[in-house]
Amino acid sequence: MADLKKLAEELVNLTVKDVNELAEILKEEYGIEPAAAAVAVAGPAAGGEAAAAEEQTEFDVILKSAGGSKLAIVKLVKEMTGVGLKEAKELVDKAPAPLKEKVTKEEAEALKTQLTEAGAEVELK
Repeated sequence: MADLKKLAEELVNLTVKDVNELAEILKEEYGIEPAAAAVAVAGPAAGGEAAAAEEQTEFDVILKSAGGSKLAIVKLVKEMTGVGLKEAKELVDKAPAPLKEKVTKEEAEALKTQLTEAGAEVELK
């Protein structure tokens, strides 16, 4: 297991030149066409950890506070989540609380916009 960890660390730290040399070795020594492997390895090496991180596709909409118009926020939360009035009030009262989890970026942004326009403080995670 330690050998695999060491290998992974070495792969992460490869330069573009190293990746090209590795591709040549794979092709000549093992008959493997390394185009896909070279791209996979070169991505993090060329762009650092930020490039290696995948773009987030699912978001959680977190109500941080209801702001000044709590009643309007409770009504919005009821509409958005499909829960009853009592449950919506409880969600708003226990802020910060997640309102919706694992939604698309577009849906999360739309929910955030509606809530912030009504005076709530919202965070997307």
